Amino acid sequence: MERHNEGKKSQKPHAVCIPFPSQGHINPMLKLSILLHSKGFHITFVNSEYNHKRLLKSKTPFFLDNNFQDFIFETIPDGLPLIDADVTQHIPSLCLSTKENCLAPFRELLIKINNNSSNVPPVTCIIFDGIMTFALLAAQEIGVPSVSFRTTNACSFMCNKHLPLLIEKGILPLKDESDITNGYLDTVIDFIPSMKNLRLREFPSQIRTTNINDKMLNFIMGETERASKASAIIFHTFDALEFNVLSDLSLICPPLYTIGPLQLLTNQLQEKSLKFLRANLWKEDENCVKWLNSKEEKSVVYVNFGSITVLTKDQLMEFAWGLANSKKNFFWVIRSDAVIGDDSIILPSEFIEETKERGLISRWCCQEQVLQHSSIGAFFTHCGWNSVMESIGSGVPMICWPFFADQHINCR
Repeated sequence: MERHNEGKKSQKPHAVCIPFPSQGHINPMLKLSILLHSKGFHITFVNSEYNHKRLLKSKTPFFLDNNFQDFIFETIPDGLPLIDADVTQHIPSLCLSTKENCLAPFRELLIKINNNSSNVPPVTCIIFDGIMTFALLAAQEIGVPSVSFRTTNACSFMCNKHLPLLIEKGILPLKDESDITNGYLDTVIDFIPSMKNLRLREFPSQIRTTNINDKMLNFIMGETERASKASAIIFHTFDALEFNVLSDLSLICPPLYTIGPLQLLTNQLQEKSLKFLRANLWKEDENCVKWLNSKEEKSVVYVNFGSITVLTKDQLMEFAWGLANSKKNFFWVIRSDAVIGDDSIILPSEFIEETKERGLISRWCCQEQVLQHSSIGAFFTHCGWNSVMESIGSGVPMICWPFFADQHINCR
């Protein structure tokens, strides 16, 4: 796959950026790509075919207007059957499918990009999502550096690094299902550097299995180990927040770099840049800002549980009446696929009547824009790391309801 076009050696560096194909991974990778573009990089951004179709369908502002010759979108299949619905793909299936099926089409894409007849600079580095380590193999094949971009925090990565030790000590896997509710998850883990009084329940939710061969537990351990073989690791965090953990990780990992909160950095870019480029898999509610404009400063509770969290009908009702009984203004984002077993989310007419003057419900929004609005006084969140960083960057206090994966350690 060597490229022999000598005339292109002086061209700008070319980063191929490939996120894990879910909303919470695409956006931070896009922001990182925008920042690199602002520093002179040619960018190829690789989406899954399914998600790219959804991005076009959602008509995210500015996404369709991208006519930059040096910021290109490409697609590869994710290995799952194509569907038409605007729903989050089953995350465990997506993790296993990308691991098994994406290397070959990604390799073919790199060959196409590096073809002598291509009008773009040769690939000089690959930046891959921390759980898309097949891209590391592709980088090795074409002889370029690879960088693992962790969209979670350093504490979560440190936990993942120590999962094999928890298995070695007999702490994992769980002995039986009762360990989830009998207090076993409150076991204190005191041997992880820089993380005192950590409880087992604060580890990634993939540990809650009784099967040592559990596919997701082994996926997390395998991807964490392989990511540590990259040329460098970038964390979406900042030193003041996780200084001690980052210092300890630097002793056992390749060079580490922190870059966050990302939106504070992209906000500093010039107007003529790609700073307004967004990628939302659901159509944004463009009227929510008008509604927020009508509310007093710091008077609105913003409620959004992200792109993956799902609720039971009972949980939906509890949250709804909690908001109603709070007597506070609220803006609540409820995805169309957010409630288990309910494709048509219908809230009681009594709730609608009680909150019609102080509540707004939408399917999706530009969260950064909402969090930066002066009317927002609190954020009721699932504690996805993007949400945490965006809330910190906007100075909005959080009410936390962690759901899965790294969200329990984020909450802490």
